[in-house]
Amino acid sequence: MFRQLLSAGLLLTGLLAACSGPAPTETGSAETPSLSSYFPAPDTTQLQTGGVQMVPISTPKGRFNVWTKRIGNNPRLKLLLLNGGPGATHEYFECMESFLPREGVEIIYYDQLGCGNSDNPKDTSMWSLPRYVEEVEQVRQALNLDSSNFVLLGHSWGGILAAEYALKYQQHLKGLVISNMMMSVPDYGKYAEEVLAPQFKPEVLKEIRAIEARKDFQNPRYMELLLPNFYAEHILRRPPAEWPEPVNRSFAKMNQSLYVTMQGPSEFGVSGKLLNWNRVPDLPKLHVPVLSIGGKYDTMDPAHMRMVAQKVQHGTALICPNGSHMSFYDDQPTYMRGLITWLKGVDRGEKTVKL
Repeated sequence: MFRQLLSAGLLLTGLLAACSGPAPTETGSAETPSLSSYFPAPDTTQLQTGGVQMVPISTPKGRFNVWTKRIGNNPRLKLLLLNGGPGATHEYFECMESFLPREGVEIIYYDQLGCGNSDNPKDTSMWSLPRYVEEVEQVRQALNLDSSNFVLLGHSWGGILAAEYALKYQQHLKGLVISNMMMSVPDYGKYAEEVLAPQFKPEVLKEIRAIEARKDFQNPRYMELLLPNFYAEHILRRPPAEWPEPVNRSFAKMNQSLYVTMQGPSEFGVSGKLLNWNRVPDLPKLHVPVLSIGGKYDTMDPAHMRMVAQKVQHGTALICPNGSHMSFYDDQPTYMRGLITWLKGVDRGEKTVKL
């Protein structure tokens, strides 16, 4: 859960490109499709859109369209990605393209309603967790995903949405990935208050607290303090001038209305609709394979992430020793290796995968 980084006019240009990796090979196996099957020849009888599909969504306020894009084709392993924020876009997941296609994993990007390329009703009553759960279910149906192939990965706020979806609709899932999100917002707030905040220099924390006390969250000084002292330490552990371009592009499009409605304006205390969300008692109900990912320097407590894997029926924990909230960038080798190993294990029918 992270704020929009443009609020102080601090978007950084000329930054690193998306992460890279070697291309897939022509050879296939029982686990990895060949190039010809993963990238099949287009059907020339139909208009091709590069995998983009707009999905109509029924809501209490009418019908809207959400944007999805498929990369690759694997009938057994389709990974639907739920972005964080709340209110960011799918774009910060683009580093997945450097790793997952060559392993035969089908990627499905998806901008939630109000995010990125999807419709934005600009109605705060639409920003609700139960409604987003039903939206994901409608996307699943439209994309023909089911328990034989459907793996759901939610990062940050997307992890809350993924967990909530799984607790209602896990019969449709093949696997679930909770990436960098605790399953209790009160515990998340407590960790930020008791563990993360004291790591600031006292004078920096004092100034941040004063700004928050005045509710002066649009003050440029607030982001000037958070960027080097919080974001570069616990969101993405690189100098801000070296943050990957897909991350900056995604954050630049953050829907602040959605973020503040759900999370609240402060990083050190949730005050939005998610204030009391806690699904820790319900974790034992999850019987699908679950991968819980955290980072040593994350805004989320890594001990909590290990606990999630222990409480579900078939859990695996992946803690990235050099990672923070966006471990798929700042501890990319650990994150991608673990995710791919787990995905292949689930595809083989393993419930708990050894990493």
